[in-house]
Amino acid sequence: MRILLLLAAAFGPIVLLPAQPAPVSIEAPSGSRLLLEAKGDGAQIYTCTDSRWRLEAPDAKLLDARDQVIGTHFAGPTWRLNDSSEVKGKLIASQPAPDGKSIPWLLAGAVPGSGSGKFAEVAYIRRTETSGGAAPKEACTSGKLPVPYTAKYSFYAAK
Repeated sequence: MRILLLLAAAFGPIVLLPAQPAPVSIEAPSGSRLLLEAKGDGAQIYTCTDSRWRLEAPDAKLLDARDQVIGTHFAGPTWRLNDSSEVKGKLIASQPAPDGKSIPWLLAGAVPGSGSGKFAEVAYIRRTETSGGAAPKEACTSGKLPVPYTAKYSFYAAK
């Protein structure tokens, strides 16, 4: 305490600032195992509500490395493969896209009990490399608006 008083006398009052929260990571937890990567190619569908564009749902195809359709991504959010395997996600963390204009990068956790088939082991879904898909900032009066986007989806199993 005496040191604080001496410092305050020499340099003026000491102001303690609240700790800034650490940014939440969108990385899959350490030890997670990558199960599948797919490109999402479609649209984010927005609905005009209270003069603002609000996300209703994604509507995208999931593509493999050869650009072959292997599934879909839709409301829930849900990812479903052509063999009917599916998983639903719940947001864990989000960060702005590096370009500042696209939908955010994010990490979602699989909703317990929602995974089936090839997606039964999925514990985390990560969205990165987004391009487009952001809602317009201008006010709206009514209607729906599809905004094209692409993203990389990575599906992980827990340790």
